[in-house]
Amino acid sequence: MPRKIDYYFSLMSPWAYIGHLPFMEIVQRHGLEVNYKPVFLGRVFAETGGLPLAQRHPARQRYRLVELQRWRQKRGLAFNLQPKYWPFDVTLADRCIIALSVADQDPDPFLRLAYAAIWEHDRNLGDVGVLQELAEEAGMDAGSMLEIAQGSTAEAFYAINLENAVGADVFGSPAYVLDGEVFWGQDRLDLLDDALRSGRPAFRPNNVNRETAS
Repeated sequence: MPRKIDYYFSLMSPWAYIGHLPFMEIVQRHGLEVNYKPVFLGRVFAETGGLPLAQRHPARQRYRLVELQRWRQKRGLAFNLQPKYWPFDVTLADRCIIALSVADQDPDPFLRLAYAAIWEHDRNLGDVGVLQELAEEAGMDAGSMLEIAQGSTAEAFYAINLENAVGADVFGSPAYVLDGEVFWGQDRLDLLDDALRSGRPAFRPNNVNRETAS
């Protein structure tokens, strides 16, 4: 049986975009089964004490732009720091990922195109027509995907993903949860890979003793 990992993210997140390809390499290398769990970040922040980007201190906003440049270079990517159509209403785009999972289709091909569409090609993922074009390019049944994404099933899963995220101590995107251990941020992918390679048991906050806490 393959090991399972919960992948919490939003298409709105540049960090999820930056980390997606190296994450999928880890998935392939270790034969993982991925539970794709898109979440609405505004609600995640509200539930866990985070702030939307526009409400953060200017120093934090400036540092974010520096970090994006660092990771753009580190990952060998070419993307816009401030895409033309960002922010956008991400709800339907996120729910398209749920729709593909519900239909037993691997969301990865669509995700690769969708991330690139936002960050590299200045396309508007809040536009139904763009989502349809990307699905077709990925070889998906675009009509079926959109029908499910706009329906009550995807809406319910989107809400459940939020509950699961908060319950799992997820507070941002991307977050990779392996056996209950949260790896937050694409800059923790090396640690995730190390954990998988070693086969160690999951670390837990309540496992910290006085020696390790000091």
